[in-house]
Amino acid sequence: MFTINNRYTKILVFFVCLALGFMITMQLKSKKHQSSVVVQRAEELSVRLKEAEADRDKLAKQLDEIKSGEMEASYLQELERVKSRAGETALEGKGVILTIDDSKQAVKAGENKNLYIIHDEDLLRVVNELRAAGAEAISLNGQRLTAASEIRCVGPTVLVNETRLAAPFVISAIGDPQTLESSLKLRGGVLENFKFWGIRADVKKSDQVKIPAAKVGHEFQFAKVAKEEPKEAEKEDKAASAKNESGKKDAQNGGQKP
Repeated sequence: MFTINNRYTKILVFFVCLALGFMITMQLKSKKHQSSVVVQRAEELSVRLKEAEADRDKLAKQLDEIKSGEMEASYLQELERVKSRAGETALEGKGVILTIDDSKQAVKAGENKNLYIIHDEDLLRVVNELRAAGAEAISLNGQRLTAASEIRCVGPTVLVNETRLAAPFVISAIGDPQTLESSLKLRGGVLENFKFWGIRADVKKSDQVKIPAAKVGHEFQFAKVAKEEPKEAEKEDKAASAKNESGKKDAQNGGQKP
């Protein structure tokens, strides 16, 4: 058996063994870390594979719907709904019909005769009351009121959708008849104010109110569709995904070090 008697030789052998042990330990840790990175990569690929399969199934379903005509019908139905909201299609349903006309009372000496006739602000008050009461569609003397419709006085007439209108004014509205009528007949409301000045106002509930389509289209010259900002939950998901991706890259870089 080989025996080491020299003290310095013993110390040297001790440090050599210590260095070898340290190198072996580091090598084992490195292999373990590389194995962990491989597992992470496999898990990530598995998740991506599942997402790709889900996208494939979704596209295949859409293709089947297109072939069967179901998607086309759905798109047409959605288009019709949007057009009706924009006023591009005629509508009919339950609602009310309001007829208002200038006062026939004689103007007293010193009074302003304009107080006895209907102005654009009077019509706007009526329209606002009906909209607040849930009117789904409104027309004024056959003119469909949309978001782009104007109601303003031009001399003795009222301009609506670039069309001159004169009294009597017939306002048709589709919605719950009882609610619409009650909104106009509120105590101290618009019709009561008309009555004070002798302006004639007659509101009737009807089961068959017809609202025509808008005759004038509106094209946007300056407005553009705004891009939707991601929701808070989507932002958090993206941030977490970016953080995980960064951690995986750090782990991969750490596994490549000697």
